[in-house]
Amino acid sequence: MARELVFEKIGFNKWDSDHIQADYLINHPVIYILYNQKLSQAYIGQTVHVKRRLNEHLKNPQRKIHNQTIIIGDERFHQSATYNIETNLINYFIAENQFKLQNVSQTVKTQMHNYYQKEYYNQEIFMQIWERLKQEHIVEQTLENLRNKDTYKLSPYRELSEQQLEVKNSVIEFCKKHAKKTTPHVLLIEGNAGTGKSVLLSSLFNTIQDYANDDSSNLNGTNNYLLVNHSEMLKTYQSIAKSLPNLKKKNFLKPTSFINKTVDPNTKPANIVLVDEAHLLLTKEDSYNNFRYANQLEEIIKRSAVTIVIFDPRQVLKIKSYWNKQMLNEITEKYHTKKFLLTDQFRMDAGPEIINWIDSFLSKKLVKIPTVSNNAYDLQIFSDIHKLKKAIEDKNQEFGLSRMVSTFDYEHKKDGEIYYVEADGLKMPWNITRNNTTWAEEVHTIQEVGSIYTIQGFDLNYVGVILGPSIRYDEKTDQILIDVTKYKDVGAFTSRTDFANEKIKQIKEEIILNSLNVLMKRGIHGLYIYATDPKLRARLLSCRPDADS
Repeated sequence: MARELVFEKIGFNKWDSDHIQADYLINHPVIYILYNQKLSQAYIGQTVHVKRRLNEHLKNPQRKIHNQTIIIGDERFHQSATYNIETNLINYFIAENQFKLQNVSQTVKTQMHNYYQKEYYNQEIFMQIWERLKQEHIVEQTLENLRNKDTYKLSPYRELSEQQLEVKNSVIEFCKKHAKKTTPHVLLIEGNAGTGKSVLLSSLFNTIQDYANDDSSNLNGTNNYLLVNHSEMLKTYQSIAKSLPNLKKKNFLKPTSFINKTVDPNTKPANIVLVDEAHLLLTKEDSYNNFRYANQLEEIIKRSAVTIVIFDPRQVLKIKSYWNKQMLNEITEKYHTKKFLLTDQFRMDAGPEIINWIDSFLSKKLVKIPTVSNNAYDLQIFSDIHKLKKAIEDKNQEFGLSRMVSTFDYEHKKDGEIYYVEADGLKMPWNITRNNTTWAEEVHTIQEVGSIYTIQGFDLNYVGVILGPSIRYDEKTDQILIDVTKYKDVGAFTSRTDFANEKIKQIKEEIILNSLNVLMKRGIHGLYIYATDPKLRARLLSCRPDADS
C-alpha cells in the first residue's frame, strides 16, 4: 500500500540529507518550497535529485535569504505530476500575493501534457498539499477563493494550449531577432472574446522580462512595457507584478502615459511594447486624456523596436477609439508585420450551439435556444428582474464570482455621486469603480450592477445581463432593434468630423452591439438575460427550449 503524502520541514541553511526521514524523498520526484516568512520571499521547485538540487540552491546568493525548506513527497509521484503541482503552486501563490517568488519562467513548464490520473493529482493530491500548507500557516486562503481571482486567471504561469504556446514561441523568437533594431516591427495577435489573449500576453511579458534580466540572453538589458487602456485590467497586472521577481509596476502603463513619457529625451528607448486590448486605443486626438496626436497605435509603434498588438474588433466601445480591420491594416502594413490568430475558446464552458445562439443575437437575430444534451452551460431567459437578481445571488453563494451587469442605458457621471440602474422595480447602484481593487472581486458588489467598464477582460462564473432601453424588438422584421438615442454612455458617442453622419450612425450601433458582446460572453458557466423592453422580453421567452412553438 502506498504511503501518505509526506511533508519534511527543515531549516534551509542547515540542510542536510540526514534530516530527511523518508527514503523516497531522496529517490523519487518531489516538490519543494524554500521560504522566509518574515521577508515574504519564496521559491517553488520540483526535482528528482533533491540532495543535489538543494545543495545547488545553497550556493546561489539569491536563495540565501531563505531560512526554511518544505519537501513534499509521495510514492505515487512521477515527474509529470510534480511538474504539474509545481506550476499550480506558483499560480496559487501569485493569486494569494503573500510571497514575492524568485521563480523565473525558463525553469517552469507552462504547457502540460495529459498523463494517467492527471485530474487526481490536480484535485485530490493538490488539495491535500494546500491543506497542509494552511496548517503550517504558509498560505491562508481557500483554493476556491483563489480560483476566482483575476490574478490567478491571468497568472503568467497558467498552462498554455498548444496554439497559445506555438504563438508565444514564435513571438519570443521574433523579439530576439528584432528587439534591438532601430526600424519598427509589429506582431499582431487577433482573437475573439475568451480566446486567451490576455493569458498569452501575461505569459509572454513575464518571459520577456525574465530574459531581459538574464545575462546569457540576447534580450538582456532590453527596456520593455505592457500597456493596457483598461483601468481594472491594469490593477490586475500590477498586482501580479508584486509576486514575481522581474515584473515591475513601472513597466505596466496606460498607452497615453507611455507615449507622453517617451517624449522626454532622457527616457531610455523602448525595445518591446506589448499592447493589451488595442481595440481601446484612441484613433483621434483627445485633449481630455492628454493625447495630442492622431492615433495611439501609430505613436506606440514609432516608439518601440517591436510592438506586440492584441486586437479584437468586436470589442471597440467608443467612437474616438473606433477601429476596423481596414484601419488596423493601414497602420500596421507600413511596418514589418507578422500576424497570428487565436481561435480556441477558453472562457465559456459552452458548446458551439450556445456560442452560435449568442452570436446570432449579436447579429440581431432571434432564434430558438438549442437543447444540448450534456451541455454544462446554463443559458436562461428571465421574465422577472427580481428573479434574475435572486438567481445570481444564489449562484454567487454557491460558486462565488457571479454578478449582474447592464447595457449602458442608465445615467452616469464621473462626479463621485452614486448612480442607479432603475428598471421594473429594481434599483441598484451601478458602474462604480475603485482605485485599487477589481470590481467583481469585491464582496459587496453582488449588490451592485456592473458595466462594460467594470467587467471588460474579466471572467465571471455566472453573469446576469440586463438589456436596457437601447435594446428593443422590431415586430415587423422579427429582429433586435438598436435604439442609439437611449444609450447613455456619453463618452462612447463623442463625435468626430472625419466620419460622415451615416457612418457615425452605423458606428454607434456597432458600439452598442460590441458592448453586448462583452457583457454576454463574461460567464464561464452561465448567462442569465432579462430584457426591459416588454416586447423583446416576450420574444426572448418564446425562444426558450421549453416554450411552445
